[in-house]
Amino acid sequence: MSESRVVAASPRRIAALALPALVVLAAEPLYVLVDTAVVGHLGRVPLAAVAIGGTVMTLIAWLGTVVAYGTTGRAARRFGAGDRAAAVAEGVQASWLALGVGLLVALAMQVVGGPLARGLAGGPGEVAEAAGQWMRIAALGAPGLLLAAAGNGWMRGVQDTRRPLAFVLGPNLLSAVLCPLLVYPLGLGLTGSAVANVVAQTIGGGLFAAALVAERVPLHPRPRLIRQQLVLSRDLLIRGVAFQASFLSATAVASRFGAATVGAHQITLQLWFFTALLLDALAIAAQALVGAALGAGDAPAARALARRFALLGLGCGVLFALLVVAGAGVVPSWFSTDAQVHAQARLAWPWFAAMLPLAGVVFALDGVLIGAGDVRYLRNLTVVAAVGGFLPAIWTAYVWDLGLGGIWAGLTLFVVLRLGALLLRLRSGAWAVVGVVR
Repeated sequence: MSESRVVAASPRRIAALALPALVVLAAEPLYVLVDTAVVGHLGRVPLAAVAIGGTVMTLIAWLGTVVAYGTTGRAARRFGAGDRAAAVAEGVQASWLALGVGLLVALAMQVVGGPLARGLAGGPGEVAEAAGQWMRIAALGAPGLLLAAAGNGWMRGVQDTRRPLAFVLGPNLLSAVLCPLLVYPLGLGLTGSAVANVVAQTIGGGLFAAALVAERVPLHPRPRLIRQQLVLSRDLLIRGVAFQASFLSATAVASRFGAATVGAHQITLQLWFFTALLLDALAIAAQALVGAALGAGDAPAARALARRFALLGLGCGVLFALLVVAGAGVVPSWFSTDAQVHAQARLAWPWFAAMLPLAGVVFALDGVLIGAGDVRYLRNLTVVAAVGGFLPAIWTAYVWDLGLGGIWAGLTLFVVLRLGALLLRLRSGAWAVVGVVR
């Protein structure tokens, strides 16, 4: 892949990868937003329960992100070197890994779901009981969720982002229709929300598994290749744990300020995840294109792509920030009719809008380094930013009674620290290592 080819492929080539990925990435959080809106109208307690349970399920989704991102980088390098069969083989082994982890998660949540809900809710009570019940049901979708993540990973690596559209959109649209029907006319309430979630994830995982079978490649587990993927995933997993420890702590702190505060935090946090995943569409394109460029031995092309993606991330972040500002007085009412929840959401909103341009650059450069396989640096950066910035900030907000505004100021600090370190790494050029493997 030469420099001229990369330039010729932009912006059309980037759009061809990013736009389908955008729809795929948006489908799951959009469903969560619909789910939050449906449950929010049941009352403050169900909304708080989904805030707690949804944060834990986000942790499971991050396990899927680890599998997907690790698979994309490895598959993209092999695809860039001209070996598509080897790239798909990475997907087969990633799917075995995803299925095993998903089954373990589903079983474990039947045991720890209740205690975990009580810990996050600050003790036993109506919210903790409802959250525990929701989590135990929703966790049954973990195998399908993680299989779909692995499928997205290898398909992105071979630069196929079109088939996942049907595999993700179909089940999520079905679930978006099913959720309000189960919650209201069929009278299942909060339980109906969890059941709809499981249906979508199980169907989606099955579709991606069928796509692997259709590739006509060997499907048996290969322990050596799985171990190699685990080595790469280890750093991404540690990075993901740092993220999730931070977000779980933020929810725990918000819950200690009361049901209205944690409800507002859930609304804003799910909107944050939604916009983050929209911005992450650029990161998906970066993983595929940068990985393929380095696999083909073209470091200058990879560096040119990195600069281009950073600028695109900034532009998209500014656009989303303007939309968030415009919706400040309207959007919270879509999810709750509680005036106290609206008042709390207004405290987080300025921080939410201000961080989005910075986050656009951060997510784009995350994709560049993941595509390059520079995950150890990302691991260390995330851990330092979480332990040295985000976690102290949100627990200070609790000790000093700074409320939801203090929690979201901590999240902004987290983004700023990561941005500075990523720009330094980009400038150094040490991330751009060529070859089929890093």
